[in-house]
Amino acid sequence: YNQKTQEFEFRPGPIISQVVLADEINRATPKTQSSLLECMEERQATVDGTTWQMPDPFLVIATQNPIEYEGTFALPEAQLDRFMLRVRLGYPELVEEVLILDEQKRSHPIDDLEEVLPVEELRELQAAVREVYVDPSVADYIVRLVSATRSHPDVYLGASPRGSIALYRAGQALAGLLGRDYVLPDDIKVLAESALAHRLIIKTSSSIHDIQAAQVVAELLDSTPVDNITPTGSGGTRGGPREVAAQVRAEA
Repeated sequence: YNQKTQEFEFRPGPIISQVVLADEINRATPKTQSSLLECMEERQATVDGTTWQMPDPFLVIATQNPIEYEGTFALPEAQLDRFMLRVRLGYPELVEEVLILDEQKRSHPIDDLEEVLPVEELRELQAAVREVYVDPSVADYIVRLVSATRSHPDVYLGASPRGSIALYRAGQALAGLLGRDYVLPDDIKVLAESALAHRLIIKTSSSIHDIQAAQVVAELLDSTPVDNITPTGSGGTRGGPREVAAQVRAEA
């Protein structure tokens, strides 16, 4: 409330940002998580009946402690399904931990963060990733792999079509980062656990025997055959995502 104008003014909160880091997201209340779900799915936030669009690009990165449960709330399946990937960090290697100590000797690295690239270039890179070629047989492999999660005897609820889309898009991104304009089945295999495991609900009877979602994905990777594929795309290797973006601009 602005006392000078005697009117209510909207002040955007931290959610209306290009990059949102939700630290220990499982400590957020269900109401907060529900609001975040709207932002992630519909790219908008509703405040007092007014809808505000999220900026473009919009990215949510969340962390959670998988061990501690006191004072936490389990993320609903619908919200987990909106996260493209889940990565388990674990402990750093000894060399990495020494580097962490060295980097924080005098100040925290976050204090020296600088802009990596302009927003427009990021949008171009995102557009370039969408141009990375996915052979129909690779797409078929993705669908067969995801579909297999729905009929696995240890799985109560398998991955939805969002899982297929996430694995497809992640494969394109990985190929672009590796300097290719086409996706290989190996790209899909590398990303399968990160893209699918958090979307699976394991049956209680299987959880009792310590069956984990990651184990199920690994088993399905072993049992799902890969057809003979030669996905050479349209131009082979272009050198990286920036080169692909340059090609997209040239073709436009």
